[in-house]
Amino acid sequence: MLGHIRKCKKIPCNVDTRQSKIAFQSVTGGNKGDVSIVSWKFDQEKCRKALCRMIILDELPFRFVEKEGFKQFMKVVQPLFRIPSRTTVTRDCFDLFDEEKNKMRSIFKETQQRVCITTDTWTSVQRINYMCITAHWIDKNWTLHKRVINFCPISSHRGEDLAKGIVKCLHEWGLHRIFTVTVDNASSNSVCVAELSKQLTKWGTNLLGGKHLHVRCMAHIINLVVQDGIKEANISIERIRQAVRYIRQSPARWKNFQECCVDENLAKKSLCLDVPTRWNSTYLMLNRAIEYEGAILTYADRDIGLAHHLEFGHICVRDGDSDIVDEEQPVGSLLCSDWDSVKRIAKFLELFFKLTLKVSGSLYITSNIHFLEICQVGFCLSKLISSDDIVLAQMATNMKKKFEKYWGDPTKMNKMLFIPCVLDPRHKFTTLTFALKKMFGDNGATIEKDVREYMKSLFNEYSSSASKDKCGKLSSEVEASSSSSMVDIGDFYEELSRHTSGSGAGNSKSELDKYLAEDTEVGTSDFNVLLWWKYNSARFPFLSEMARDILAIPISSVASECAFSTGGRVLDSFRSSLTSKLVEALVCLQDWLRSESQPISIEEDLDSLEQLEQGQFAVSIVHFIENVFIFSRRRKAFLGCGLEPIAEYEGNEEGLFSGESKVVIQNAYVVPSVSKAALGDRFQFERLGYFAVDKDSTSEKLVFNRTVTLRDNYAKGGRFVQII
Repeated sequence: MLGHIRKCKKIPCNVDTRQSKIAFQSVTGGNKGDVSIVSWKFDQEKCRKALCRMIILDELPFRFVEKEGFKQFMKVVQPLFRIPSRTTVTRDCFDLFDEEKNKMRSIFKETQQRVCITTDTWTSVQRINYMCITAHWIDKNWTLHKRVINFCPISSHRGEDLAKGIVKCLHEWGLHRIFTVTVDNASSNSVCVAELSKQLTKWGTNLLGGKHLHVRCMAHIINLVVQDGIKEANISIERIRQAVRYIRQSPARWKNFQECCVDENLAKKSLCLDVPTRWNSTYLMLNRAIEYEGAILTYADRDIGLAHHLEFGHICVRDGDSDIVDEEQPVGSLLCSDWDSVKRIAKFLELFFKLTLKVSGSLYITSNIHFLEICQVGFCLSKLISSDDIVLAQMATNMKKKFEKYWGDPTKMNKMLFIPCVLDPRHKFTTLTFALKKMFGDNGATIEKDVREYMKSLFNEYSSSASKDKCGKLSSEVEASSSSSMVDIGDFYEELSRHTSGSGAGNSKSELDKYLAEDTEVGTSDFNVLLWWKYNSARFPFLSEMARDILAIPISSVASECAFSTGGRVLDSFRSSLTSKLVEALVCLQDWLRSESQPISIEEDLDSLEQLEQGQFAVSIVHFIENVFIFSRRRKAFLGCGLEPIAEYEGNEEGLFSGESKVVIQNAYVVPSVSKAALGDRFQFERLGYFAVDKDSTSEKLVFNRTVTLRDNYAKGGRFVQII
């Protein structure tokens, strides 16, 4: 009987898992409801691997597999699946990381092609410096690829240490043929690229002495250019910023603003508050404020507090990474002229916003438009300088100065700004000559000559290298075929090769000359540069190899910076105990497992940008007040949210808020009487009817008269807040 029970297929626990079953699978790219019939059978190992992929792609905690809800869900979906523990899932992630890494390493080893890299650094909530390295290349099928190959801690941000980290990573991956390195404009990056160039020279893979190795991030330069321009219109922008901040600061104010939106027949959308270090967030804030101009004006008529807030507030001047309140310059009332000013500014910034989106693309090549977009920016700034609009003219003047610093001297510009444009069959030297003349005047002809010479030298490097490889293969074939013969015919083939290349040399043209001599292609909106080179690579075998490396150059380091958004979510304040090796595995795997058809998004949610910039996780002000600061200066106690006090009490050594001043407190801190204070880790909310603030004469700190959990004043992951 026992033997029968074990074999009987009618008993549910004895289902034969080896038997395939018919299943219905949705058709990718088909209409809604379209399915295909496939065979399926349960596989415990495949399910574990799929679970591991889900945790990585969706950034779930490892404890997710031990949650009661997930266990109940799996009992319904697949009772046969044995749910692994979080320790097992962690081990599976490491195994998957090693498996995928070996696959990529074998690809790099087989192709032996040159790779372009971008790199950037980031500091986590653990106060650990991380460096991200992203590889960019175009494969034999002329498909553009991007992969994060490193996300590891570094000792410091010094150029020498950065170079050591990059060299270690490249050696580990077997990537010794690096074409360019795209970085931002930090001085340490210049030192880093110089040290890396020395190492490439030792490896014998540094083309033309590394003259074109260092590529500056265009998106970062645009940011610096625009920031200089925004300073000139700081008053109008600051008034809009303060108005938006005032409305977002209280649930009651936000409710009143929504009522104003209904009265103005506007959709109920959230007002955007910008991050001062990101000008694109300032553009989005102004755009949304302009859209809700009527609602903001209606709100200002109903709430006199907004006028008082603007009248008695002070402008925050940006100094590096901190805000300094200029007590001598009040914000002032929001006038009609301010709205007119920000409308013109927003229209002007739209050019740079769209340009940033274009140069930060990951699904298409960007190097071929690099110099042309620079010319477009320079042309617009030159026209606006002579504009009748005083504000825009002054903005353009300031921006032009910064523009000239990076793109004004062609002798200091990387030749890889110009050559990709020539390798675009729609442009070639016809377009480049015109653009150089427009931007540099009479010096354009000299620059064009230098570009032609550099391009010819680079082509000679590729053709000679390819010829050596070809001759090496040919000689090995000859040796293999004549191994049984006593006659050495290797010299004959060498002489034949020299004779063939020498005969008619005066009339023959190189591939580069033939390519440049052909007519340019008609530029259409759907023209694919990579597809053109794929179809014409047989006609230009050496030149196409050069084009593959040059067109793969990323002109911004956004690909590496986006990895820090993932790192910030993976390594948040609740998972700060993750090891650096595990963080690298999670960040890299997520990038590798994601579909390459998914573009990089730099239009992140502004609240997420603010929390990433400030090192904390934001919670909507509509639900409760976040980050309460209690501090004292001149016997004055503030209960503040961010830099904006929402309640104020002035008294003697001790003061009590009334029982009506009920707030939901998150992140209450003891703050030292210094110029800066830091946030700690978040902890249990506590609803207080009132509280008292006392001054501790021994430690010069303010303490609660209630027992609360205190945190380190300079805890890890904290953001610094200026005491007002």
